[in-house]
Amino acid sequence: MNLYKLYLVTDDQQDLATLKSVVRQAVAGGVTMVQVREKHGDVRAFIERAQAVKAILAGTGVPLIINDRVDVALAVDADGVHLGQTDMPATIARELIGQEKILGLSVENEQQLTEANSLPIDYIGLSAIFATPTKTNTQKHWGIEGLRNAINQTQLPIVGIGGINEQNIPELIATGVDGIAIVSAICHAQNPKHAAEKLVALCDSR
Repeated sequence: MNLYKLYLVTDDQQDLATLKSVVRQAVAGGVTMVQVREKHGDVRAFIERAQAVKAILAGTGVPLIINDRVDVALAVDADGVHLGQTDMPATIARELIGQEKILGLSVENEQQLTEANSLPIDYIGLSAIFATPTKTNTQKHWGIEGLRNAINQTQLPIVGIGGINEQNIPELIATGVDGIAIVSAICHAQNPKHAAEKLVALCDSR
């Protein structure tokens, strides 16, 4: 099974009840991985949200990934961590979480992509494929051509993130990308389960 296929990244603006509802529905709809993101710096709230999501994912086979914070990942015994370029170095994170956990890294330019090949990570989050309102400080937009080139430059699985929606998924899937990360198209959908089902179907149409 391709764990990276439809990778849900949670919306840290949503309250706990909404978060739980979205994740529950998204998993029912077929998402293959869930990353809990919390940018407000409140570690207690982050742990609470992560524990709530972990409880929902229990027994589903869908891994729980924690964004940025190795301490939170260890605190809740998550399945892995996703690091940004300004977070803890991947080599140190790997030492702390051990070999069994999943370690992902955001890559925003060509130099970072080259460096990623020698790091102890499991996958790359290529950011941002397209312009997106949820991330305003992106260094570049890779686009379809950039994504294709990145796939050719690494053996690591690549998850595309940024501005991905129903319209552009077929073109993305055609590049052979390992997965797509989604925020708004599921978190802000009226029916996250249906949204996830639709997106899974698009991912499977390669």
